[in-house]
Amino acid sequence: MNILLTGSTGFVGRTVAAALTRAGHQVHGGVSPRHRSPGALQVPMDFARDTSAQAWLPRLAGIDAVVNAVGVLRDSRARPIDAVHQHTPVALFDACAQVGVRRVVHVSALGIEGSATRYAATKRAADTHLLALAKQGALHPAILRPSVVFGKGGDSSALFMNLARLPVALFPGPMLTARVQPVSVHDLAAAIVALLGPAISTQGIVECAGPEALTMGDFIASLRQQLGHGKAHVLRLPDPLTQLSARLGDAVPSVPWCTETLTMLGSDNVGNPAVFEQLLGRKAVHYSQLVATAWR
Repeated sequence: MNILLTGSTGFVGRTVAAALTRAGHQVHGGVSPRHRSPGALQVPMDFARDTSAQAWLPRLAGIDAVVNAVGVLRDSRARPIDAVHQHTPVALFDACAQVGVRRVVHVSALGIEGSATRYAATKRAADTHLLALAKQGALHPAILRPSVVFGKGGDSSALFMNLARLPVALFPGPMLTARVQPVSVHDLAAAIVALLGPAISTQGIVECAGPEALTMGDFIASLRQQLGHGKAHVLRLPDPLTQLSARLGDAVPSVPWCTETLTMLGSDNVGNPAVFEQLLGRKAVHYSQLVATAWR
């Protein structure tokens, strides 16, 4: 199929593009107009500004399916979170409905239900709109909600690996208590490929999670063990210093640590991987094997 992949140059998008190409699909990768290079099937787009369905109609000519893998962790002037997570995806989904591109795969996030963060609210809004279009029979979408996605090239994954190399780890309290179900970026890409297969009828929300939950602190400890290091000394960062570090992070848009991240870390990020594993046709990669299988 001809597949329009938004976010094709991002962490998840690059892996998805490679997996779709290996599966024989023709990937039309969405890229910022500033980063477009000649000779490739690239479609210039700007998620900060393309907030109308009209802007997306020409890009859908000849397209059989759409995969949206665009996401940001925090708001910035260059990538406003309301546009990137809500207004532009809604415009894209509406355009798909107008021209009859019914197969849509949208990468959302686990743990957004009940969260008051702006990240969660904007993600939920796009998911809700897409589900409403499905209820009307306009689209046949799948909404993937992954837990922590781990792999080479991910900013958060690099942060986890750097923490795992430290002999003394100083963690904020939420990292020692809230649970996650880390998932390999390659497994997430494989599920997307499966969803676009001819015999797959799965739609709605799919929770994408590894086979076992653990605290973030224990996950860092597992990464350290996988790297061949001995057990680290784990200390809890006092809450006032945790809050201060998050506020300092707010002033540096390029880092993943901020008050929103701290808030999201305070709640579990776990789900039921049954449908996800049906798509994979096997168990998802266990967190204890992620360095060997996803850090490459």
